[in-house]
Amino acid sequence: MTERVAVAVNLKCLREANGYTQERLADYLGIGRSAYSNYESGAREVPLNVLERLADLYGCELFSLYEENGDVRDMMLATAFRVDDLSSDDMEQLAAFKRVVKNYMKMDMLLKRS
Repeated sequence: MTERVAVAVNLKCLREANGYTQERLADYLGIGRSAYSNYESGAREVPLNVLERLADLYGCELFSLYEENGDVRDMMLATAFRVDDLSSDDMEQLAAFKRVVKNYMKMDMLLKRS
């Protein structure tokens, strides 16, 4: 499986698990739905800035979006929850919160190693 296909599979899986539509994510990202659809189908490579925003929204590390391992995908899905009718601003706030939590967990893990 190529990296582009792995990212496409993970993006679709995460979107569906979180109950988002392609249109909703495209609005959040400030792109057209057809552009987002091309990312999910693997027809186009996802720009880094888009991957970073999606990783924050899904509460996962950027590199996880490239994983082919089903176990890693299951771990990413652990933070999925469905909320209807989120605005783009709501999604920004959700992504910011998940980014804080993700960074806290990284710091906690690093402190435990010391």
